[in-house]
Formats: sequence, C-alpha cells, structure tokens
Amino acid sequence: MVNLFSSFGPRARTALNDVLGGCAASVLTVTFGLSYALLIFSGPLSPYLSYGVAATFISSAILAVVLALGSSLRFAVGGVDTSTAAITAILASSLVERMIAVDPSPALLAPVLITLAISAIATGIVLCGFGVTRMGRAIRYVPYPVVGGFLGATGCLIVLGAVEVITGQRLRFATLDRFANVLMLSELGAACAMAAILYLTWHRSRSPFGLPLILIGGVIATHAVFWLAGISLAEAQAWGWTFQAPPQVTFMLPWSSTEIGHYPWYALPDLLGNLIAVVFVTATSALFNTTGIEVAVHREANLERELNVTGIANILSGAAGGFTGCISFSRTLLNFNGGGTGRLSGLIVAAVSVLMLGAAPMLLGYMPKFVLGGLLIYLGADQLHKWIVQSRRRLSKTEYVSLLAIIVIILQWGFVPGVLIGIVIGCATFALSASRIASIKFSFDGSEYRSSLDRSRDDQAVLAAHGVKIQGLNLQSYLFFGSANRLYQHVKALIARQPECRFLVFDFKLVTGIDSSAIYSFAQIKRAALGLGIRPVLVHLSPAAERALRSSGFISDEVSIVPELDHALEWCENEIIAQHQDLAKEEASLRDWFTQILGTEQDAASLIRRCQRMEVDAGETIVRAGDVADSMHFILDGRVGIMIPADQGRTTRVRSLGRYTTIGEMGLVSRAPRNATIQAEVASILYVLDARQFEAIKTDDPALSQKLLTYFVSVMAERLTFANRTIAVLRR
Repeated sequence: MVNLFSSFGPRARTALNDVLGGCAASVLTVTFGLSYALLIFSGPLSPYLSYGVAATFISSAILAVVLALGSSLRFAVGGVDTSTAAITAILASSLVERMIAVDPSPALLAPVLITLAISAIATGIVLCGFGVTRMGRAIRYVPYPVVGGFLGATGCLIVLGAVEVITGQRLRFATLDRFANVLMLSELGAACAMAAILYLTWHRSRSPFGLPLILIGGVIATHAVFWLAGISLAEAQAWGWTFQAPPQVTFMLPWSSTEIGHYPWYALPDLLGNLIAVVFVTATSALFNTTGIEVAVHREANLERELNVTGIANILSGAAGGFTGCISFSRTLLNFNGGGTGRLSGLIVAAVSVLMLGAAPMLLGYMPKFVLGGLLIYLGADQLHKWIVQSRRRLSKTEYVSLLAIIVIILQWGFVPGVLIGIVIGCATFALSASRIASIKFSFDGSEYRSSLDRSRDDQAVLAAHGVKIQGLNLQSYLFFGSANRLYQHVKALIARQPECRFLVFDFKLVTGIDSSAIYSFAQIKRAALGLGIRPVLVHLSPAAERALRSSGFISDEVSIVPELDHALEWCENEIIAQHQDLAKEEASLRDWFTQILGTEQDAASLIRRCQRMEVDAGETIVRAGDVADSMHFILDGRVGIMIPADQGRTTRVRSLGRYTTIGEMGLVSRAPRNATIQAEVASILYVLDARQFEAIKTDDPALSQKLLTYFVSVMAERLTFANRTIAVLRR
C-alpha cells in the first residue's frame, strides 16, 4: 500500500496543482465572460442578455475543452478574448443597425445568433486552412503599426462599449447632450474610479484571486451604500445602477429552418468587412497570445497545431450557437503560475463555464453596472495604453503617426478600410525606410584592394600609379527603385570624381534580390559608364538577377560577368598593365620620332609635355573645313585623309597621311580657317599641339620654337616638291 500511495503521490500533487490553476483561471473566465456578454448584448440587444450570457459561457466551455485536449501547450486555457469580444460586438451592432434601418421593430435575437455563429464557423475554417497550409506565419509579416492600430482601435471600441453598458447610450458627437445628466455622469465617474482601482491594485500585482476580490468588494461596498441610503435593489435597478436580473439562461440553437428562412440575407454583403475583421482579429490574437505565452513560460508551441485546434474549437462553438475565441494569454499564464501544467486545468475552466449557465443570472441581478463597466474601461484603457503610449518608445515618428492614423480610419470607416489603408501605409513606410538603407556596404579602388595574384615590382608600380582606374562597389540588401536610384546617383558622383576610371566593378554577393524597377537604374548606370569609356563588371551575380538583367538588355558585350571578385580584379589589373605597357611603347616611339625631328631627347620630352593625346575611330572627323585653325596634329599611328567637297554633296580624298606625319602646321602659324576636312580612315592615335601651347613654347623655349618652325618649313618644302612633280606628270 505504501508503495502504491507513493507511486500515485506525484500524480495526485500534479492533479491538485492543475485543479488550483484551473480554478484561478476560471475566476477570470467568469468575470470576463459576464463583461463580454454585456459588451456584445448591449443597446437594442440588452433584452436578450440571458441568451448572450448562455452563448458566452457555451463558447468559453467549448474553447476551453478543445484547447485543453488539443493544444501543443498542455496548460493552455481558451476562451472568448478581449479583442475577439470587441470585434464580435461591432459585428452584432452593425447587423442590428442595418435591420432597424429596414424595419424599426425587427426580431433581432435569431439573426444576431446566426451571424455570430456564421462568423465563428467561417473563422474556424480559415484558421484550419492557415494551419494546414502553414500560411498562419504570414500574418506575422503584417506591419507592426497596422497591428498596433488595429488593436488600439479595438481598445477604444471597448471603452466606448463600456460607456454604452453603463449608461445605455452610445458615446457620439450627436449624443453628447444626453450625457449632461447628473445620474449618468455619476455612473461614469464610479466606473472610472473602479477602473483606477483595478489599475492601482490588480494591474500591478496580477494576483490570481485579486480581480474577483476587488469586484466582490466593489459589489459589497455598493450594496452597503444602497442600504445606508435606504435604496432598495428594485430602486437601484430602476435608476440604472444595477442590471435587471435576466431570466434563467436559455440555451438556443439558431439553426432552425424557420429562423434561417427569416434571416436578413440582404445585410450580409454589408457585413462582409466586419466578418473579415473577425477572422483577422481572431487569427492575430491567437498567434500573438501564443507567442507571448512562449516568451513568458519559455516553452515552444507548434503554431500550425495551435491554428488547427483553434479553428476546430471555433467551428464547434459556432455550431453550438456561440462565437469566436482563442487561447487566452492572461488565463493561461495565471493557470501556469498557479501550478497548472496539465490538460486538467482547461477542463476545470470548461466545467466552471458550464456551471455558470445556471448561476450567471443570479449574479447579474446584484451586479452594479459600474463594476463590470469599470472592468471593461480598464481592459480598453490598458489596450490603448499598450498600443498608443508604450508603442511610442518602439516606433519611429513615421510609424507612430501611421499607427494613430490607422486608429482614426478604423473608428471612422471601419476595420477593413483601416487595415487595407494601414497595409498601404506600412508598405510605403517600409519602402521609404528601405530606400534609406545604403545599398553599398563599402567601396574600393584598384590601388588599395587588389587580386591575390603575386606580381612583379614593375607591375605593382603600375597598379599603384593607375589602380584608381578600377572602382569597386560591394552591394548589399534588396535592390529596388529607391535604393537602386541612390546607387545610380552615387555612381554618377564617383565617375565625376574619378575621370580616369575605366572599370566599374559591382559585387552582388550580399544582394538578396533585385526588382524590375531597379533594372532601370542599372540601365542608367550603363549609359553613363559606356559614354565615358568605362566597362561595367558584374561579380557574384545570382541566376535570378542575371536573368532579370539579361532580359532587360543590360547585359551585353560591353558588360563583363565574372564569377568571383578575385578573378574580376585580376582581369581588370591585367588590362591596366597591358594598356600601360602599350602606352609606354607608344611614348617611347613618340620620343624617338620627336628626337629625330628636333635633334635632342630633351626637346622631344618638352614637346611631348605640351601635346595632348587623342584617339579616334575609323570614319571619325578630326577637324572640319571652315573651322578656325588653332592646332596641329602629329600622327603617331593610323591613317587620316584630307577631304574636299565634290559634286552632289559627296567628298573626295585629295591626300592620305600615315604614321609619323603631321597635319595643320600652316594653320597653326597663319591661323587661317581650314580649307579641308580631316577624317580618320582607320583607328588612329594623334598628339595635338594647340595654339595656346605653341605660343607658350615661343615664349618659354625660343630654341624649341625655332626648331619646330624649321621642321614646318621642311615639311612644306617636301609637300611642295611632291606637288610640282605631280603637276609635271599631268602636263605630259
């Protein structure tokens, strides 16, 4: 027997802890359930409060049972939540308004119960769909200001609903004059005092039994005041200080053919937005509450399973004539802190909810309105404080303003416009913020960052002197219209600062994606680069990015694609070294030619410094007839033709000049307009001596000037001799 008792001892202790934790959670379920029933069945629906109480506790019982048996968190407690109750109240109120607009005295109960049940079933189906398809996680991508604005508006609506519960009047601008009543103001003042007491006591301690003790204390104190003032219960009910005791709770299934036949189907399209809002609020609350519980108790939940279980619970709740709910953060945490770790806790909550079907009317008959109204004001104000005050510390100014705007939009036009506009605002805010993120992680040039190839000292000296011709940009993040345009502006400024740049290397290793609008910016970069003789080089380009750039025509023969940055740098360096070697050979050839012309290397070097290098392609015009002759050209390589006008707009070549020849000498001396057009016949390299440099030579180095003039005369003499011989031949 001893061994048997000891084996069951831990199980008994665990079960006892589950019972105690479940009882603590049940206290909140009962208290919140009465408040939610009053919130939903207020105004024109207040005569049907007994049915509302029944629907509330039936919903709480079903949600508690299903979540207790199926949740991945064994100690989970489900029920009607503050946010879901608020949006359900809005749905019921919207239906009533539309029905009264058509018929001033409609039968409200059955249509309201059917609508709330339909919303619960539809919500359950959607949640199960989210769970099966794993789409539930997508709701976490809804912008935070949208969620905050949504829940902040919910808190505001709870406060407005509390005012209606207490006074029987909706708080609107058109009804403000009705609140200029001492009795109403007294009731509202008492409710605000109760909300303040809840904030100063239970809000800070969160004791399991603190809330019921405060509420019971408020009820006892109120009836003590009534007794001292000589006010009977009937008089208190007549004056509106307490609720009229509803009749015995009657359970009603609204699915009879008669009630369905009389259902106002005409109102359903107008309620579609609110139905969507019910689904959104329930899904958001389920996921947010589950995540909050994970953080608070350091346990991991299966989100897909939670969505499926919550969906099934809502379907069953709707089928039984109840409404939506989900896992409760406060009740689950209260159960866990009270020692509950098993599924028995949730079953205890369900059992208490069923028992309340008989006890609730008696409790409401003695319940002052301001007590439960104060609880609703506290819940709504707590929600507002969380999302309007506390969120200010976590949000930027733009996000916070968008959150407030979403709250105003929801209060003015409804949840669906608020959510849709909020998502648009959130996306625009994100795009603006993302565009401010630098798309360039770092930049470099070829003189400071080189390939891993070991090179000779001569090659290293070339790269040290000319490495700035390689300009590299290490890109990052997602490139779209905002960030890509900033990249284009950066590249424009870069090539303006570095006119000697010849290779523009883009490293896409840290780029997560590129959209079609960004491709336009890359096309602008390409045009700007190619116009200045700069070759774009793309590195670490993903297949998707390459397809996008290739389909747009950005990738062509003028753009190089290299798999790795090291290889790209090596190729660019080889090109620079080869170009430098060609320039060195070219300069040596030019020096030899000028030395032959002028007699000394010193004079040749001095003339080279005065000349400007010029490259022309085949067919390119060098000077035009009629232009001012302000320069001469030394042809180092290639061939140019001297063209004069001919019949029918054509031109005729009268002379062709090859390498180591000059043109324009007489024009440089006489400054007369040119009488012929000079055009490159093949790709050529020329060195230009303009009039300004020639005048400087005459002033600074008369000896060199004299040698140049002597060379000009000799060239002219040779050409004159050639012309005379040609004329003599033609005269034969």
